Amino acid sequence: MEEKKLICIGCPLGCELCAVLERGEVISVTGNTCKRGDAYARKELVSPERTVTSTVKMSDGRMLPVRTKTDIPKAKVLECVRELKHVVVEAPVEMGQIIVQDIAGTNVPVIATKKMGERV
Repeated sequence: MEEKKLICIGCPLGCELCAVLERGEVISVTGNTCKRGDAYARKELVSPERTVTSTVKMSDGRMLPVRTKTDIPKAKVLECVRELKHVVVEAPVEMGQIIVQDIAGTNVPVIATKKMGERV
């Protein structure tokens, strides 16, 4: 058995969690004051995910803020950022517009987080 300690980010309390794993499976979580702590620890230790926020180049030299529409596997974050480094977008762009349909083979789109019109 293996013991892992985490700080929960499921709510503002920031509980100190202790999870016990056996053969890669979480068998118990303690220290949480709400159900979200248990769910967070189990997901974080078995299949961690992250939302990626970054910027991509626009053809006019500006930078467009973007993010993944949902979380992606933590192991794919670096690959995602490397792919975004080569993306160039033409103005105009609407907030929420899909910039990359399937980033790093995750089936998750990358969307614009700001409206960027033509440069005047």
